[in-house]
Amino acid sequence: MKYYAVSRGRKTGIFTSWAECQKQTQGFKNAKFKSFTSESEAKSWLKNPTPGVKMTTQRALPKDYAYILYTDGGSRNTGNQAGGHVKADDKAAWAFLVERVQDQKQLEFSGSEYGATNSRMEIMAFLNALKWFKKYHFNEEAILAVLDSKYVLKAVEGRLAKWAQNNWHTSSGPVKNQALWQEVYALLSYFKKLDFKWVKGHDKDVKNIRVDQLVNLAMDQMD
Repeated sequence: MKYYAVSRGRKTGIFTSWAECQKQTQGFKNAKFKSFTSESEAKSWLKNPTPGVKMTTQRALPKDYAYILYTDGGSRNTGNQAGGHVKADDKAAWAFLVERVQDQKQLEFSGSEYGATNSRMEIMAFLNALKWFKKYHFNEEAILAVLDSKYVLKAVEGRLAKWAQNNWHTSSGPVKNQALWQEVYALLSYFKKLDFKWVKGHDKDVKNIRVDQLVNLAMDQMD
């Protein structure tokens, strides 16, 4: 007997027939599922369908990685709630920096838009970085992502899997920035070794400070 675990589909969970699994995944964008010979294996995978993603618990050494990634996002919010309500003409931007450890070569990327929250920009920075790594087939390399956004870190540590299991809903309603998170969740499965490290924002880490500068430069250059 086979067990089909669906972590992304019309309904998520474990199904005991291919027909039922197919019903939940066929035609569903970025559907994610896997078959197992035991229910315990299916349950275990469903709890963590992106096993290559983890927080590093020790001091991360650059020599252990091929690339180090830094991301940041920001919004010049003039609305009435910091990080929440924004006006249509509020400036917002994202940026990421990739360092190749072998020769310390650095690449910088940024983008901007109007009327976006800080949270959306933090996700955009991380999402665009994942897309870049996958585009150039670096996703199987050892990568350390250094982030100051606990919003993003808590999502990749476990919330994404829970949201997917619950059809992208929380107890208070649909997950905010759902479409972006779904893209992130789908992309993470392509990474073989992606570790995460939290750093205090805009403090002593020069590359974290640099991506913050890139965010502000991008906003400065908006019309």
